[in-house]
Amino acid sequence: MNNYDNNKNNDKPAGLFADKAYEKTLDSPNQDTQPLSTEPSTPAPRMTKKTIASGEPLKLAVVGHTNTGKTSILRTLLRDVYFGEVKNEAATTRHVEQAQLTDNQTGEVLVALYDTPGLEDASGLMDWLEDNTASRRDGIERLQQFLASDIAQGVDHSDNYDYSQEAKVIRQLLASDMAIYVVDAREPVLGKYKDELAILSWAAIPVMPVFNFTDSQDANIDEWQTMLARRNLHISTRFDSVAFEFEDEMRLWKNLSTMLTHSEMLEQLMQRRTENWAQLSDEANIIIADFLINVAAFVREINDSDDPMPVLAQMQEAVRQSERAMQHNLLNLYKFYDNAVAATPLELQAYQQDPFDPELLKSYGIRTTSGAAAGALLGLGVDAAALGTTLGLGAAIGGIAGGLLSNTSSIADRITGIKRLYIDPATLTLLATRSIDLLTALRHRGHAATDATQLIYKGAKNNSESDENEDDNSVTPWPTHKLPSELKKARGKPQWSSLSSGKSEQAQLLRADMAWSLSAKLQSYNHD
Repeated sequence: MNNYDNNKNNDKPAGLFADKAYEKTLDSPNQDTQPLSTEPSTPAPRMTKKTIASGEPLKLAVVGHTNTGKTSILRTLLRDVYFGEVKNEAATTRHVEQAQLTDNQTGEVLVALYDTPGLEDASGLMDWLEDNTASRRDGIERLQQFLASDIAQGVDHSDNYDYSQEAKVIRQLLASDMAIYVVDAREPVLGKYKDELAILSWAAIPVMPVFNFTDSQDANIDEWQTMLARRNLHISTRFDSVAFEFEDEMRLWKNLSTMLTHSEMLEQLMQRRTENWAQLSDEANIIIADFLINVAAFVREINDSDDPMPVLAQMQEAVRQSERAMQHNLLNLYKFYDNAVAATPLELQAYQQDPFDPELLKSYGIRTTSGAAAGALLGLGVDAAALGTTLGLGAAIGGIAGGLLSNTSSIADRITGIKRLYIDPATLTLLATRSIDLLTALRHRGHAATDATQLIYKGAKNNSESDENEDDNSVTPWPTHKLPSELKKARGKPQWSSLSSGKSEQAQLLRADMAWSLSAKLQSYNHD
């Protein structure tokens, strides 16, 4: 065993019982196992707890049984799909990994998070502790004796004992201010979990159970809470790393703060995160509003004798690409990306479906004129005037074929033989509805979600519902025939649309005020 070095630098951040922990050294053959003497000849200098009071980050250890979703919870708290490694198998995390939550305005680190390996055999470790440590000693001393033993280093294989993973957890626990104990709410209450909690309690720091995967119908939270209460753990919280709720995160930090004498860091974190969450919503609605006005102002002119079909195809493709760009902007805003780590909501069929598909309109309960519902012409119309009524292009083309042009263009356009093609209200309503649905999905999707189907909100109605409730517009943000004033005004402002002018930055500046105005209305349509 190595004796404690009285010349060791004690200026580094220290947890409540860091004087009992076993710190890493660069020259150690095993960096995770550099113990202090359990009974030093000279008493070790005692470090005072100063972390919270001095404004240093709160050190929070994330512990629990293997494969309960510790790394998943951290991914969602960090909004980082790349943190750690998540697999559906035991012992994915093999070493302690650190991450930080900062104040984005000051750059100050508020919380240092430590992802620990899973506890694999707490029952076996408890047996060893009972056989090899004195029950009259307190928990810290018994854990200290364990950390100094060969089995904690993984070098004693005489009886197939290897508790090196548990040693990493306990070492980090002793160097932390507090811990959250992650519980897979789908698991039954077993003896091994009771042993884990007993061992963790010996570290003498606040430990709060956090229930993961609570959205599952197999959750056993009541049984768990009964067991926890018998162990004097009366404060717990729910935080599903896949089916995310911002209120659950705030409750997690609030409950942790009640267990601390000085909770200033967590209170600052809660305030900043609440502000950031609201700001994200504002920015997301502006992205959607800007996209909708850009599409509403989109216009193409053709001569009376021109075949409209090639222009129709070009306009449809431009709208598809514009919607895709808007969707990616939302994904990036909420830090979801198309990558091999986690599937994104855009891989869902609902977001891949062509916005000009008649069945998609029907699934959202959006009805069009009989002419506009015909095939490839769906979603495009001819305006009677800049602020006039819009007919489906199918109906308009049918009228042209019969020589009925009196209500399909303005007088000036009829004189010059020009037809103007716009995106019709039904398509604009569909695009708005699908955008709002995507935003809602992103705000309820944890960053631990690895499956595109792990999306808990779907706004589109099924066909049977649409047929039974033809006049029910509860899914769409507005009735198709009542577009917001900002979209109506965009009809007469083709210069607002980069799709019309090809001048992206200039067009965006011109429509900026209308986008702000429309975004405020979109806030009230959100499903949060």
